[in-house]
Amino acid sequence: MEEKAKEKKRVTVEIFFRTTFKGILDAMGAYLNKLGIKPNTVTIFGLAGNFIGAVLLAMGYITAGGIVVFLMGPIDALDGTMARLRGESTSFGGFVDSVTDRYSELIILLGLLIYFLGIENSLACLLVYLAASGSVLVSYVKARAEGVGYSAKVGFLSRLERYLVLAPALIIGNTVVVMVALAIIAFFANLTALQRVFFVRQQAYEQWAKNKDKSSLP
Repeated sequence: MEEKAKEKKRVTVEIFFRTTFKGILDAMGAYLNKLGIKPNTVTIFGLAGNFIGAVLLAMGYITAGGIVVFLMGPIDALDGTMARLRGESTSFGGFVDSVTDRYSELIILLGLLIYFLGIENSLACLLVYLAASGSVLVSYVKARAEGVGYSAKVGFLSRLERYLVLAPALIIGNTVVVMVALAIIAFFANLTALQRVFFVRQQAYEQWAKNKDKSSLP
């Protein structure tokens, strides 16, 4: 019951941002639809924009790269909005969106890794690795859980929260601030992955106990 409450709380945080900016996103999405632009085109544009941001980060232009990454956040949300307004929301569209989100996140972290390797900051490189592994595992655990019939929408740091931690730190452009942001993501993303593992474990045990009780009935 407690886990369900946590899940509801986390989803509420995400919904808060979506509902707050829904009017703006809907207006932008309707305008782009009117121009004949496809949702998948916006998805690719967002990926390309994050790639440009990553290149800037790798070159040491941290603030400039951070601004690009920050601007790509709303762009990433537009494709789903456009598809919804068109009445064309599909499972495949959601799948493509999720895949490009993972690529975008990893490309940004790769840009930072290249930069930190260039200035020989070993600790920062380690933090980038831990942040990347945690970010991937958060999504992977959820996908595998849903693939075998369980829910895994719990945890401290979803992609939205990771974006809200990293993007402002990049705009500030201070190496220490960026490292602190990476440390927060590294710790809480991996903690979120573990939370989801234990949440799935709890569901599996509850299902096993329920099935066992049923099998013992006369």
